[in-house]
Amino acid sequence: MSQLEFEKKILELEGKINELSNVESDSDVNIEAEMKRMKEKVSKLTKQTYSKLTPAQKVQVARHPNRPHFNDYITGMIEDYAPLAGDRNFAEDDAMEGGLGRFQGQAVVIIGQERGHDTESRVKHNFGMARPEGYRKAQRLMKMAERFNLPIITLVDTAGAYPGLGAEERGQSEAIARSIETCLNVKVPVISIIIGEGGSGGAIAIAAADRVYMLEHSIYSVISPEGCASILWRSAEHASEAATALKITAQDIYDLKLIDDIIDEPVGGAHRAKQETIDNVANQIATALEQLDGTDGDTLVKNRRKKFLAFGRKG
Repeated sequence: MSQLEFEKKILELEGKINELSNVESDSDVNIEAEMKRMKEKVSKLTKQTYSKLTPAQKVQVARHPNRPHFNDYITGMIEDYAPLAGDRNFAEDDAMEGGLGRFQGQAVVIIGQERGHDTESRVKHNFGMARPEGYRKAQRLMKMAERFNLPIITLVDTAGAYPGLGAEERGQSEAIARSIETCLNVKVPVISIIIGEGGSGGAIAIAAADRVYMLEHSIYSVISPEGCASILWRSAEHASEAATALKITAQDIYDLKLIDDIIDEPVGGAHRAKQETIDNVANQIATALEQLDGTDGDTLVKNRRKKFLAFGRKG
């Protein structure tokens, strides 16, 4: 497991537990009792550590490479998944994935960014940073969902849209704007979960939804802390201060009434218990689908637009 600095003591204890598990029993030492004591200590220390994370530490947890990513959620909660590729215009974008599947027996369209877990897959998926064709593919899938009256689930996990020259030449900003517009206009339920990092327009392009939720240790921001620090302080070394000032944690965003709720993560973060995290997300999606079931398309669009237009208004 990748090591976060504030988890150092926890990981050291877990390492000692693993060592003890490989030691043969000795009559002079009760290994099982010692392991039990150490496991209790790890549990207590993990709870204490994760109950008081700073915004900068939450950024690290949100970006942890072992957090469940889009394809993990597909495996963990979607049956009969059929991926769909291409924007029917330029190319396939592996950073933005999506397709048809069954969620708890109900047919849905699911879309999201895939970051990859190792060097090879991260390069393939461009670290979850989609190009214009990725957002145009998302638009195509959302319109298809509307045509067949299927709910849309989006899983957001990106540092932002890809800022390369080619992406800009092919209309990155227009593709993002059209994707937001499509989210707001489709006459089927749209449910969005920030599962890791929700960065800038690249995130909201698929998150202008009827219900928006964040995992407990995820982040959502208009700019990365490093980018903000580089602009304001001319140095990324102030990223920790920027993270606090930006109000990017799930708790901050919920207090600002920009999301509908926070989904609990297992103690120690999603990277420690992937399937439990996926199950928590699935339960929240099921609740949201039940709440939106039976609402006609025009009402969905009206309420969705009203929700986002109200952001930033007083009263």
